[in-house]
Amino acid sequence: MEHLIEGSHFITTIEATKFLLAILLCGLIGTEREIRAKQAGLKTMIMIGLGSTLFTILSIKIGPSNPDRIASNIVTGIGFLGAGVIFKEENRVKGLTTACVIWIVAAIGMAVGSGYFEQAIGVTIIVLLALIFFPYLELLIERKNTTREYKIVKKYEDENLDEYEQYIKTSGLKLHRGSQEMTEGRIKGVWMAVGSPQNHDKFVNSMLQDKKILEFHF
Repeated sequence: MEHLIEGSHFITTIEATKFLLAILLCGLIGTEREIRAKQAGLKTMIMIGLGSTLFTILSIKIGPSNPDRIASNIVTGIGFLGAGVIFKEENRVKGLTTACVIWIVAAIGMAVGSGYFEQAIGVTIIVLLALIFFPYLELLIERKNTTREYKIVKKYEDENLDEYEQYIKTSGLKLHRGSQEMTEGRIKGVWMAVGSPQNHDKFVNSMLQDKKILEFHF
């Protein structure tokens, strides 16, 4: 018992401070994620930050001559956790921002656990500013430049789909051709088009009036 009291097994004041700071910083980021109803919210971010802080502290305590022995594996381990929130929905990949936030929260926890408080606080402020204000910037860009996937299926009548590619171009959209195939007397084409929402609506309305089209995905 005397060995435990005099040793380094009990939590110290500085370690308690590190844990509290990790809860505060990672909790702020987690609150923003929670408000936006993302997959990884307040509790997740706090647990990641606390875990990274504890692993870093233990790495310093267990291997003073090689303090990166445990901490270096946090970077690898957190990658698997972040990959779990990335998924594809229709033609868009979602969860990348949340995965990046998980990764940087772990880095903040490591900075706190290593005693680099100023760096941890500074990065937290930058992350919060980016998460709060960047969505408005993205919305502004999206209003002028939106990407959509179009798929057209029509009966094959000895003609290709170049006519529809021309429709896309004349609608003021930039065109990226995807796959084209013909099966059972039907010809199908897929395109990625980039442009303003107004130009997308113009193209969609023209395609909806085309009676030769059997299927139109937009």
